[in-house]
Amino acid sequence: MNETAEQAGPAAGTGLDPAAVVRLRLVIARLHRQLAQASDRQDFTFAQLSALARIEQHGPIRLGELAALERVAAPSMTRTVAPLVASRLVSRVPDPEDGRSALVELSPEGVELFADTRQRRSEVLARRTAGLTAQERELLIDALPVLERLVASEG
Repeated sequence: MNETAEQAGPAAGTGLDPAAVVRLRLVIARLHRQLAQASDRQDFTFAQLSALARIEQHGPIRLGELAALERVAAPSMTRTVAPLVASRLVSRVPDPEDGRSALVELSPEGVELFADTRQRRSEVLARRTAGLTAQERELLIDALPVLERLVASEG
């Protein structure tokens, strides 16, 4: 389906024209899908893989803190993490500061899966960027701080 700027909705206050917003959103979505397809394990959702990444980065971590980082409600995070625990990719460990609470951390299997997923996806990007010109690679590197700001920004 070809989406027009009118179908995309308003881009008020974005500083980008609606057609550019559409292009940016579509390229990010397509790149994400292609990277997801690079993983053999398609039985995990984006939310689960994102939670694994946050747990790796910040763990051991309370589910409430993880939910806040992922900008979802605590019950949603509980539903996201439950299959990861059941698959033994994430372990629950006692919270040393509060014996009534638990923390989640990557299990050795989770560390292995996540490292494998990261490697496969990085290989896809490395192959793709190798086909770019030196100038295109430089432009891409220069755009990284802007893309990182987009990811970090609220709303």
